[in-house]
Amino acid sequence: MFIQTEATPNPATLKFLPGKVVMESGTAEFRSAEEAEVSPLAARLFDIPGVSGVYFGYDFISVSKENQEWQHLKPAILGSIMEHFMSGKPVMGASSVLSEAQDAGGEFFDEGDEAIVLTIKELLETRVRPAVAQDGGDITFRGFRDGKVYLNMKGSCSGCPSSTATLKHGVQNLLRHFVPEVQEVEAVQA
Repeated sequence: MFIQTEATPNPATLKFLPGKVVMESGTAEFRSAEEAEVSPLAARLFDIPGVSGVYFGYDFISVSKENQEWQHLKPAILGSIMEHFMSGKPVMGASSVLSEAQDAGGEFFDEGDEAIVLTIKELLETRVRPAVAQDGGDITFRGFRDGKVYLNMKGSCSGCPSSTATLKHGVQNLLRHFVPEVQEVEAVQA
């Protein structure tokens, strides 16, 4: 098994491409070992000292670190990913809830803004999320109120130094161009 790695705009996160589907549908993010207990793979990665976050996309795994050098962490991460896929164990446990389902329940917007929200979601889905996924992250819609769009940044985007620029110059400009009602974009935690 050959696992590719890619740098992300976030120096604290690397993207690992195992050459297999990681999450058939949805995404999953883990910010602690306790959250990772629902995933055999995430739990294995959190057993590595210095791992501070794990994010699963369709065909990639983003791993975030704290206070360690990648040259020390990368071999252990690659080994853990390889061992997991060779074992045949599932990525997620049977009782797990995907983060997509959790995100949908926390949305907020006025009923009268439903058409605007649908347009915002379509733009995010077709133009923003594919680009952000290439960098090992994700952006999901959280809400819309008084001209302000609230988005949740996950994976390598969470805590990335360039995420503010991505939001303000990329996503905000795109949404303002296609949806005149949008005045501002702001990141929020899930």
